[in-house]
Amino acid sequence: MAARRGPTLRAQWLGKHLREYREAAGLTLRQAGDYLQRDAATISRLESGIIPARVSDVMALLNLYEIDDEQIRDGLEQLSRDIWRKGWWDGFSADSLGGMLDHAWLETRAKAVYSYAAMVVPGLLQTRDYASAVITTGAMGATGATGASARQVEQWIEFRMARQNVLDAENPPRLLVVLDEAVLHRAVGGPGVMRAQLEHLSEAVSRPNVTLQVLPFSVGAHAGLEGAFMVFRMPEPYSDVTYVETRGGAVYTEADGAENFVQAYDLLLNAALTPDDSATAIKNAVDRFK
Repeated sequence: MAARRGPTLRAQWLGKHLREYREAAGLTLRQAGDYLQRDAATISRLESGIIPARVSDVMALLNLYEIDDEQIRDGLEQLSRDIWRKGWWDGFSADSLGGMLDHAWLETRAKAVYSYAAMVVPGLLQTRDYASAVITTGAMGATGATGASARQVEQWIEFRMARQNVLDAENPPRLLVVLDEAVLHRAVGGPGVMRAQLEHLSEAVSRPNVTLQVLPFSVGAHAGLEGAFMVFRMPEPYSDVTYVETRGGAVYTEADGAENFVQAYDLLLNAALTPDDSATAIKNAVDRFK
C-alpha cells in the first residue's frame, strides 16, 4: 500500500489564512462549523491543511469573516482552485516525488525564483545527462544499500526535465541564479557531460527571464557558506517561500524566515561577478573540459 502523503503546502497555506481570518473575526471553530453545517473538528482539519478546503467552503467562510478585499478574495479563491486543479505533474507518482510536487507548483506561481547554487547547476538549467548524473548519484547516497529502483530514478529525471517548461510559459518567472565558481570546475558526469552542461548555461543566459552571476573563489567567506537555497518571490496573497534541500527532506520557510534568505541572497548577488563577466567565466570554463 502506498504511503499516505501529508498535507500539501498549498493546503497548509490556505488553512493558515482561514484560521487567521476566523480568529480576527473572534469566531470559534464551532461557530465556523455551524455556518458550514460541519463539526468543529472538520474546520480544524481544514485550517491545518489535512483536508483540502473546497472553493465553495472557502468563499462562504470569507463571507462569514467579512473579508471584502477583492484581492484577498480572488487570491484565496485561486489558491483553493489550485489545490484541486490537476497540473502537468499529475502524471507523476506523488508517493515517489513527495515535496517536489509543491516545489513544481511554487515554480508555476512565483514571480521570481532566486537560487544560490553551491554544489551543482540548478535543476531548471540542467541538461538531461547532467541531471541524470546528479540524481543517480544522489539516489545511491540517500538510499544506501537498498537503493532506488531504476524506474524511480528515471521518473525523477523526467520530472526535473518537465519542470524546465516553466521557463517557456506564457508568463514565466524570472530566474536569478548566483552560481558558486566551484560548480564550473566540478566535472559532474564526466568531461563530456560537463562541457555540454556549460554550453547549455551559455545559451540559457541569453533568455530574457534568466540572469546568472558567478560567485568567484576570490570572494572568500560569504553569506552562502551554510549551503544552497532557493527563494520563491510570490504574488499576493502568498508569502515568499524559501526552499532548502537536506538529507532529511525538503525544508520550506515562509514570512520572516524567508526574508533572512532574501537578505543573504542580496549579499551574494553584490559579491558576484556581473552577468557579462559571468558569461565570460562560463565560456572560459567550457575550454577546460575536452
